[in-house]
Amino acid sequence: MKNIFKLLPLLVLFSFCFIASSYAQDAPIVGKWKTIDDETNKPKSIVEIFEKEGKFYGKIIELFLKEGDNQNPTCDKCDDDDDRKDQLTLGMEIIRGLQKYEGKYAWGKILDPKKGKEYKCSIWLDGNNKLKVQGSFLFISRTQDWYRVE
Repeated sequence: MKNIFKLLPLLVLFSFCFIASSYAQDAPIVGKWKTIDDETNKPKSIVEIFEKEGKFYGKIIELFLKEGDNQNPTCDKCDDDDDRKDQLTLGMEIIRGLQKYEGKYAWGKILDPKKGKEYKCSIWLDGNNKLKVQGSFLFISRTQDWYRVE
């Protein structure tokens, strides 16, 4: 019986390590990502992806604006019934409700705040530091590469 009590702290430590490592494997998309515009091939923003209540979300935490650009852009083209309508792009939640499914994340939505359009969204890792982010509407889709920011 005394041997069991000696092993108990080791078992507890092992359990915590196992849970932490399995969580990290379950959510490799969590973190900060530099977005690259698929039309201009230039960096647009930094998006932080986070988990909330078992789903994944992303919000813009930094914008790469050029001189002459509106320095405080808003989602003025968003639908009137969208809670992001006329809100500042910086700090905006652009990814909502992604769920892990068979090695990728799907069934969520992504917003293009410049165009005010929301699309179905799928995300998957392409290596450790590159995300493929796909927005689609009906049978048309666009995919961007996002790169992990440390």
